[in-house]
Amino acid sequence: MSRPPNQADAAAAMSDVLGFLARLHPYDQMPEEALEAARDDVALVDLGQGESVYEIGQTLAGLYVVFEGEIEVKDAVGSILSHLHRGNSFGERGLLREGLAVTSAEAISEARLICLSAAAFARFVKEHDVFRRFFERASKVHQRTDISDLAAARVEAIMYPDPITCSVNAKSATAARLMRDHRISCLCVTDEDKLVGVLTQRDLVGRVLAAGLRESTPVSQVMTANPMTLEPSAIGSDVLHLMMEHRIGHLPVLEAGRLVGIVTQTDLTRFQATSSAQFVSDAASARKSEDLPKITARIPRLLDYLIAAGQRHDVATRMVTDIADVVTRRLLTLAKEKLGPPPGRYLWLACGSQGRREQTGVSDQDNCVILEDGLDPDVYFPDLAKFVSDGLDASGYVYCPGDMMATNPRWCQPLSVWKGYFADWIARPGKEAQMLASVMFDLRPIGGDQSLFADLQAETLRMAAGNSIFAAHMASNALTHQTPLGLLRGFATIRSGEHRNTIDLKHNGVVPVVDLARMYALQGQLTEVNTRARLKAAIEAGLVSKSGGRDLLDAYDLIAETRLAHQVRQIRRGDQIDNFLNPQMLSDFERSHLRDAFVVVKTMQSALMQGRGVLG
Repeated sequence: MSRPPNQADAAAAMSDVLGFLARLHPYDQMPEEALEAARDDVALVDLGQGESVYEIGQTLAGLYVVFEGEIEVKDAVGSILSHLHRGNSFGERGLLREGLAVTSAEAISEARLICLSAAAFARFVKEHDVFRRFFERASKVHQRTDISDLAAARVEAIMYPDPITCSVNAKSATAARLMRDHRISCLCVTDEDKLVGVLTQRDLVGRVLAAGLRESTPVSQVMTANPMTLEPSAIGSDVLHLMMEHRIGHLPVLEAGRLVGIVTQTDLTRFQATSSAQFVSDAASARKSEDLPKITARIPRLLDYLIAAGQRHDVATRMVTDIADVVTRRLLTLAKEKLGPPPGRYLWLACGSQGRREQTGVSDQDNCVILEDGLDPDVYFPDLAKFVSDGLDASGYVYCPGDMMATNPRWCQPLSVWKGYFADWIARPGKEAQMLASVMFDLRPIGGDQSLFADLQAETLRMAAGNSIFAAHMASNALTHQTPLGLLRGFATIRSGEHRNTIDLKHNGVVPVVDLARMYALQGQLTEVNTRARLKAAIEAGLVSKSGGRDLLDAYDLIAETRLAHQVRQIRRGDQIDNFLNPQMLSDFERSHLRDAFVVVKTMQSALMQGRGVLG
């Protein structure tokens, strides 16, 4: 922590300080009297080498300007973002975002800093256009260098393309020489251009040398067969989360079944995903279910950090959902240790927000189980479902109020029963069928045998798209959640009860877009489950006009980000997290743009309602 400013020293040097600032942009373009009036808002901070100016998440005293010495600014994982000298400013990004530091700063030599108080900074931003333009522009420039962007980067941007390969029939000695000559730690093993395995230096040491095998041992005997893979469209956090959960260091990248690259741990050292990856690692190694609530209790702090770091809403919610996925898989493993192996193949699936990878700071659990045909759903699986659902509830994923859980016998059934459910809902689309189909079309496998779902998903999408009556009922159901638009230019707020004078950013904000995106997915037989991915796929497939689709994407982003920002404010105040926002808490500018976003959503709903399809 920095030492409090020495007031006597600051007073003696104040003339020099103000004179220095008056020659520095943007202060040189401001009225002289503005700086003079801020004399009491300016202080000097003296630091020794290695002393901290501030840490990530700390409330900022103000904007800092280097007067003497050198300062290093670092991100959450210790990577250097900036090396600052005399005349450089820092801290503006945090001041423009709730006043909390989004980086850390440390003196790398003895230093003297000028500190313009947070109140004076806010006043200058409000009253002087040149000051506001300078720091808002600087904030956006620095934001692009923040490694939070790397967590959202597509794998194709960080992978090593065209990795070195060897034949499945190659000798171990040949593979070792390839690694030595190319200075790499891993080879992708192929059979007629098809990836069949991965061979690492550790495999050669542990499975060949340590085991006393001959150098002529075929690679096929010592490689890791059928390795985990990713697509180029995956993001950096996906890679690290898989590595943390499964204790692997190399992930091949496949596109349409063809090997196009590989990602290793070295490629990820700069990723800000380390923060969420620590949750994944902790959850994946939990020894008992009672350990998991201690891990998930830290999620609100993670969400706060992600939003403060400027993370996009869809990336932040995906990282939060990844933790729920790993907690679920860990509970499935712990259940197996307690109950013994299952009597046959099964698949645990999530639906709702977890299925769409859109969990925020408050989420209940929605899940189900598909069993292979021939298994008795009343044997073993009720105990499995209770163990996992109880563990999820204890970890903060509360029981579903609508009982859409695997503990409900209706949602723990063999595959043939599930096929019957969907066929019946599509053939006779009543009110309950519409509701159930809406939930179940967001299914995503979490743990177990995923082959039990592949045919079911494809077959159901084909049936749904081919039944115009069902599609019409689903379209009608998609319009049940209306945006909170009032008469003239206001919002239609809740009129009474606990949430009086608020708008529900979930059911009247995000859900209307979720419903629209689901309709596009059904009409186009799109396999995407995430709402934003569905919207982008719908635009690319021509299911929605480019202009209307882009507007809807922008509207969804604004509504979802407003919702997360509201929850983060509650987290910082220590309040219980919810989705109910009082619009008066927003600035006129924010209210205007939020209302415009709701208008876009309502327009797209109207196009669906008026029978103009989704092209509107």
